[in-house]
Amino acid sequence: MSDSFLPYGRQTIEEDDIAAVAAALRGDFLTTGPTVAAFETAFADRVGAGHAVACSNGTASLHLAMMALEVGPGDVCIAPSITFLATANCAAYVGAEVVFADVDPDSGLMTPESLAEALERAGGRPVRVVLPVHLRGDVCDLPGLAALAEAAGAVLVEDAPHALGSTMDFGGGRERVGDCAHSAMASFSFHPVKTIATGEGGMLTTNDAALAERLRALRSHGMTRPPGAAPWVYEMARPGYNYRLPDINCALGLSQLGKLDRFTARRRALAALYDARLAGLAPGVKPATGPAWSDPALHLYCVLIDFAGLGVTREAVMRRLAEQGIGSQVHYIPVHTQPYWRERQGDLALPGAAAWYDRCLSLPLYPGMQDGDVERVADALERALDLWGSAPAEG
Repeated sequence: MSDSFLPYGRQTIEEDDIAAVAAALRGDFLTTGPTVAAFETAFADRVGAGHAVACSNGTASLHLAMMALEVGPGDVCIAPSITFLATANCAAYVGAEVVFADVDPDSGLMTPESLAEALERAGGRPVRVVLPVHLRGDVCDLPGLAALAEAAGAVLVEDAPHALGSTMDFGGGRERVGDCAHSAMASFSFHPVKTIATGEGGMLTTNDAALAERLRALRSHGMTRPPGAAPWVYEMARPGYNYRLPDINCALGLSQLGKLDRFTARRRALAALYDARLAGLAPGVKPATGPAWSDPALHLYCVLIDFAGLGVTREAVMRRLAEQGIGSQVHYIPVHTQPYWRERQGDLALPGAAAWYDRCLSLPLYPGMQDGDVERVADALERALDLWGSAPAEG
């Protein structure tokens, strides 16, 4: 066990990762080279998808998905309010509106019931895309959400940066997040706190070859090369962006992908230690719970704490943890409460999202942690609980 500061998440970079990047630096291609295709092929195989398209980051992947589906002004996208800003921003980038769905207060996930309510609030406007978020790594009810989306004429796009390595069983056998068995596309991120890291980077998976071809063109300015054309000839039927992921990053991604089983096994083991240690820790404190069909490789370990009932503020708890060398974070502020969306839509009551936000706190979870680090985090939280009984509430 280390006594150093434990952040809520961090990358695990080893010597072979460094060697892979060094080899790419010594190669002929720093970008748009063969390592990009190699990473895409390996990733698609790993998650069980027909195609994978690498891009510069997870936000770019969502933007590309909206562009490839030709979402635009007048269209509606439905996203859960408990997510990172990018899930809704991708719709704003293309001029679409967002209807925010509520979430289950104990898992933070969009449910068929909350999606049905959001579809009702869409008020007859054309709903083009539904964006379920596999929060923390737990998997949404994809069959239930897909059925509702299809009935509404919408496309399901999974926002899955938290869920690489997660699996699920909806009654028909084991499935993998990213296999797109229930969706048109799944989006991933390789930010350093995610399951594998490329520095920055993203990926879209799909089983639709034509969709994959559109995504590849849109990530590179919209350029395509006509069949049989001279080698310098390209065409642009529609403007795209420079959302390419360089070979340097893909070399790191390939190396990290080879460790995915080890990384996910370690995350599951650490989560199990947390579950056991925090069980019955104190009234008003419990780990976030996922649905029965989900076997997550958790990106985040969230506890739900009744701060008001315990007479303490979350800010005070986070400060007390930091004083003991423990990092923590809040995932997430409900997006519908952000100024941009409030100015457009006014105040919106989403009780599940409010209940999740009021209680959530993310504790350290990453493969480099030792078993004893879990005990250290739990001890620090327990000491904070003792303080709540003897010190006045703080600020």
